[in-house]
Amino acid sequence: MDKRKPGKEELKKKLTPIQYEVTQENGTERAFTGEYWDYKEEGIYVDIVSGEPLFSSRDKFDSGCGWPSFTRPIDKKQIKENEDFSHNMHRTEVRSTDADSHLGHVFNDGPIEKGGLRYCINSAALRFIPKDDLEKEGYGQYKRLFD
Repeated sequence: MDKRKPGKEELKKKLTPIQYEVTQENGTERAFTGEYWDYKEEGIYVDIVSGEPLFSSRDKFDSGCGWPSFTRPIDKKQIKENEDFSHNMHRTEVRSTDADSHLGHVFNDGPIEKGGLRYCINSAALRFIPKDDLEKEGYGQYKRLFD
């Protein structure tokens, strides 16, 4: 797992156009079009740029918004939050700590019993690591999340 951020040209080769637009240009994929908005398999979601672990399927829920939604990150240190005043709105942007990838936004309308937060994340910013592949992909320490 290499958590460094590649340069701009390397990223343009590595990422699809939508992945680049979302993570590097603060873009947003259209609702209900991303690969993971209704994905149900167990595993973790990592930053598509750096591979840093971000969210677990155990914290994923169907919010009805059309993007993958999570109640919390695996480790709060792996994300950072910024005020976002774009599109004539006031929101809280979520970015990965190591690669500084734009991931999406966090809102205060999540399940109350799980803390009340909804991390609304673009599929294009994520790569999914199935539970059974965690060890071979270098994420063995996260198997504990599924015990």
